Amino acid sequence: MTTPHAAFEFLNRSTGAAPLPVPEFEGSEPQKPDTEKPGAEKPLESLATPFRLATAAASALAFGAAAAGEIWRFRGGEKQTVRVDLAAACASLSAPSILRRNGSPIPPHKDETATTGFYQSADRRWLYMRGGFPHLVRRTLELLNAKDNAKSVGEAVSKWNGLALEDAIGFLGLAGAVVRSADEWRAIDSKTAAPITLTKIGEAPPFRPEHSATPLGGLRVLGLTRLIAGEAATWSLAAHGAEVLTIRSPRHAYGDEAAFAAGKHSRELDLAKPGDAEALRQLVRESHIFVDSHRPGALAKLGFSPATLAHTAPGIVTVSLGAYSGSWAPRRGFEAVVQAASGLAAEQGAYLAAKRGRPHEALPALIGAPVLCTLTGYLAAAGAMAAVLRRIREGGSWHVEVSLSATAAWLMSLGRIDAAAMTPRDGLDPYLYSCETKDGWFELLGPVVRMDKTPLLKGVLPDRLDIP
Repeated sequence: MTTPHAAFEFLNRSTGAAPLPVPEFEGSEPQKPDTEKPGAEKPLESLATPFRLATAAASALAFGAAAAGEIWRFRGGEKQTVRVDLAAACASLSAPSILRRNGSPIPPHKDETATTGFYQSADRRWLYMRGGFPHLVRRTLELLNAKDNAKSVGEAVSKWNGLALEDAIGFLGLAGAVVRSADEWRAIDSKTAAPITLTKIGEAPPFRPEHSATPLGGLRVLGLTRLIAGEAATWSLAAHGAEVLTIRSPRHAYGDEAAFAAGKHSRELDLAKPGDAEALRQLVRESHIFVDSHRPGALAKLGFSPATLAHTAPGIVTVSLGAYSGSWAPRRGFEAVVQAASGLAAEQGAYLAAKRGRPHEALPALIGAPVLCTLTGYLAAAGAMAAVLRRIREGGSWHVEVSLSATAAWLMSLGRIDAAAMTPRDGLDPYLYSCETKDGWFELLGPVVRMDKTPLLKGVLPDRLDIP
């Protein structure tokens, strides 16, 4: 079993950010409440899992905060204490379910397509496919020669060998994976990357930021992000004082990631247009951190690879968030697909079957909250701050790499608990706040990290979210 302190020290050593002050972790890994007691709250089943979610979330957030505190010390600040409550950190992994508009929960985004879900192949292997976007739905149905209903898709999948279908899905740039055990996944990705990888990719003089009231005050962040991982990363940087500008496609509206929209500005650019691409290059020259959550290579084709960015803006920190690391890095993936491929879904299904007293009836199942995406976002932000710290100490341009699959492997390495079911609103009052926009009155979860000298900023939501 790994403690939060041990998980923090692992991140600290693996990124070369040490020495950093050791944070304080409060509370313990939340256990399943006794629902038999009168008045006991019903646990949030989406977080009913044996994995040590609180340890992972708290250590990732604390590592980022410790790096931020050290950056602030280099800017003339004082040494300070970092504190994280484990239960609040765990609850933050389901932040979209906590978000309220005019007092009511915002329904989560759901794929209204049969191309999303678990299906069994001819060789009795389970696969998870994710349609995700209309063009992926259409191309998946074309591959299967099926109609968009569960019966037709199920019959089509049942005619395929599972691994053959997975290969076809990967070759066509679609999203899907065979459900594997953790051991099966390690056989594919035997050199699983650390949860955060830092690489020096260019020369630049050491960074000398001026004094600021916040650790990242005056640092400009460009976020070419979509979906929760990228949004959680830039939200975390904004909470430490960075000026975040999110570049959005004119065709994109907020979905579940609205929970991480506070404290940021946005601008619409279509990078397929030369004028908009040049506008982005000018923004790069004025930025310190560039966060990219597109598929590997997508922005490189448009002239925005990490190496090109380091040449354009020497000293810049580039952050790449992907679904997979290693040999699967080019593949398209989503939270649920990576849960299936990495071994999480198989173990989650076994856990739920045992909980029902029917261990021999185990079927693959998903953790119902976007835990990998949110954790990966936290790790990306922490990696970015560790890279800024190394730039202060050593100089250079730095590339930070994180992936959902590496996060999954790290999460599974932390050990297990009997249960981690909790109600995310229980005990969260100190971290909740409200703000008004043209879309309504919102209640949302703010940062759950506490720093005694530079409290994290809550930020306001954009004036219009355009939530579907």
